[in-house]
Formats: sequence, structure tokens, C-alpha cells
Amino acid sequence: MATTQVYVLGAGTPTPTAQRFGTSYVLKLDNEQVMFDCGPAATDKLVKSGLFPTNITHLFFTHHHFDHDVDYPCFLLCRWDQSIGIEKELQVFGPTLTEQLTHRILDEKEGAFAHDWIARVNHPGSKRIYELRGGSPPRKPPSVQSKDISPGKVFRGSDWEVHADTAEHAEPWLDSLAYRVETESGSIVFTGDTRRCESVTTLARDADVMIVSCWDDQERMDRREDGLAGICGTTDAAQLAQDAGVKKLVLAHVGPELAQHGDMLKGIRDIKKIYDGEVIFAEELMSFQMAK
Repeated sequence: MATTQVYVLGAGTPTPTAQRFGTSYVLKLDNEQVMFDCGPAATDKLVKSGLFPTNITHLFFTHHHFDHDVDYPCFLLCRWDQSIGIEKELQVFGPTLTEQLTHRILDEKEGAFAHDWIARVNHPGSKRIYELRGGSPPRKPPSVQSKDISPGKVFRGSDWEVHADTAEHAEPWLDSLAYRVETESGSIVFTGDTRRCESVTTLARDADVMIVSCWDDQERMDRREDGLAGICGTTDAAQLAQDAGVKKLVLAHVGPELAQHGDMLKGIRDIKKIYDGEVIFAEELMSFQMAK
């Protein structure tokens, strides 16, 4: 039986709380581990979930707000530093700015963290640690394949593939994408941050799981005109899931107010009036299995 494990590393927003901060997820497939977004402390949360940076083979960004990408330098450097030279080269995909961001982190002449890897490649002590870890000299600089992508089929693995379509969040200042991953265990959609829109509804049609941004109680958002922020609240998330016919709705990117117990219970009641599938409020470091 094919199985895919879904790990929620970050289930929060740009507002840090003791329970939630930023966005990041991992799909553990039979042969590969795939990360979606790399928000605050994603590398630390990855390890706390029983995973490890060197095992991540692919990373997809939905957009480049800091709560979705600020741990990218840490993840890149940690994955490289802990490697022994036999790991698969990391492949990174995302909307406009993905290539530029990678260049600004690692480039030998212009990268903000080039001083780090240059020192580790050349210092005798760092070389020795690399060898003791199992690496064979010479120690090579970081090598990452990064690619700016557009809507369509964006990747095909051995037994999984990824499709992307436009999400509506912070345009025209930032481009945003939602992703649908087809695996032998079923289909899962990562909406990223988005308002309810036709492109994401179509992408998510009949998916087994949809992880959707859900900022706050919809009534409160409507009073504050939070809809201008380009993100779903409770009932918008429910309507998106119902319109798409998804089987399981996972609510993430949950704001501090909605995360309160009473607000969450009201949110579930409101959602259940619209959406008739299974509903999960994501908690950081939780995981669940997709299986056929």
C-alpha cells in the first residue's frame, strides 16, 4: 500500500506566538521528502518532527513573504553543512524571486552567507569535521538548482508530480502560486496564502486533502475588511473546499485570535454549515497519513 506522510512544521502567521509562527510543510514520500515553504524556524521544526535537512530533496515556495521563506538561508546552509557529498542536489521551485533569493544567499561573490561556506570549505578544522562525518575531500561549495516557475505542470518525480496555478494574495508586488501534488497515496493541495478564487478552486478539484490559509473568523475579518489582505477566513476556506469538492480540509496559517479555543470552536461550527467533509485545525509538529 502506498503511503505519504504529511508533516505540518509551521501553522501560523507573521505574528509569533508560543504555539504558531510562519508556514512550512513536508511530504514524506516513499523515496523523497518534499518541503513546501520554509518559514520561521522551519529547520528546527523539521528536526523536531523526526526529519532531517539532508533528506529533503525538493522545496517549493508559494510566495516570498518572510513568514514563508525567512528560514531558507538557515535550511540551505544546514543542509549543505551536514551533507557528506552523496546527497541529491536540492531542487528549489517557486514564483518570481526564487532564483534571485537563492543567488543572494549562496553566490560566491554576492551571497550574504558566502563567507560561511567559504570558511568551511577551506578551514582545516572544518575540513576535518566534514571527513569525520563521512565526507570525502575535497569539500565542495553548495550547489542548488533553483527555478522561477509559472502555472502548469512544474515537476515530475518517480511516482509523484506537481502542478501549480495562480493564487491571489499580494499582487502585483508578489507573485503567488498554489500547488497540487499527485502521489500514489492520493492528491494534496497547498494553497499558500490566497483569497477564494477560481484558479485555486479548479486546481483543487476533487483533491483528497487541501491545506488552506485561514487567517481568522470570517465575520471579524469582514468587519475589519481583512479581505483586502488576500487571504481566506473560516467560511471562505469552507466555501473554497466545498466548491472544489475536496475530501479533507486542513486549516493552517491560523492567526492568534482564531487559535483561541472558543474562536476555533465557533469557526468549526461555521465551516460545517458550508463544508461537509473532514475538517482539521493544523497544529505545529502534527502529522497525518495519506494512504490508498
